Amino acid sequence: MKNGFRNWSDIRVFLSVFREGSTLAASRKLKVSQPTVARRIDVLERETGLTLFERGTHGFKPTPEALRLVPLAEAIETSVLEFVDCAKELTSTQPIRITAYSANFSARMIEIVNEFSAVNQDVAFEFLSSVRALDLMAGEADIALRLARTDPDPDLICRKISTARWSLFGSRNYADKFGLPGSTNDLAGHQFVTFQRDDVPNVFHEWLTNHVEPDQIVMSFTELELMHAAIRSGQGLGISNVKLVETDMSFIRCFDEIPELAVPHLMLISPEAYRRPEVRAFVKFFAPRYAAIYK
Repeated sequence: MKNGFRNWSDIRVFLSVFREGSTLAASRKLKVSQPTVARRIDVLERETGLTLFERGTHGFKPTPEALRLVPLAEAIETSVLEFVDCAKELTSTQPIRITAYSANFSARMIEIVNEFSAVNQDVAFEFLSSVRALDLMAGEADIALRLARTDPDPDLICRKISTARWSLFGSRNYADKFGLPGSTNDLAGHQFVTFQRDDVPNVFHEWLTNHVEPDQIVMSFTELELMHAAIRSGQGLGISNVKLVETDMSFIRCFDEIPELAVPHLMLISPEAYRRPEVRAFVKFFAPRYAAIYK
């Protein structure tokens, strides 16, 4: 090549002239002017150093060099079309993946998602319930609803939803048998259930072990739902999110929130996901409505 091949769109012009037989017919097919088509063929010939068409009164006749290049040009055309189809598929079918602890996927939260879906019917969602914090930067999810006890990755887009608050709860059955402590100074003589597992911070278990004797902790669970079930059944007192259990009449709060357990409730978004327009639209719609639940 004399000057180097620079404009991939000239392949499209070349194939159109080859198939249609003239620059005029190709211009109609491509919906551009005939002089533009003729000029692009001249440029392509100059850059390749080849005569691709013999000009005549009956149109443009491909030269032997052009005939050798046609299969390669068609392969490029096929790859471009496949690229466009794949991009469309990724844009139209890639769901917004939201990760959170299962209780965050409440009826009120899903109602907000449904309101968004009603006017954005081409946007799909995938809900990833997990106690473990999935890695947004590694692509494990697009959005996380998370209680952050440490500062999140500064590269993540962050929206503060609320401050999550925690207290000690028991059930009516437990209260009838043993009474309830009125403060952290009244924990002696009571029994407790706890939550702990290896893949999450065990702040609630650690708080208990700092305030009660080891033999007062009668049960330990790796699933929050099981611990809540033990509290309801009267097996012991346990720490729970105040907002999470506020509508559950089987939970009775022992005393005010425990200040040292308060933690920011955040909505975190992967920067890669945030580049997608449907994700930006969802965040703008969802964040203030979700925050309103916790006011």
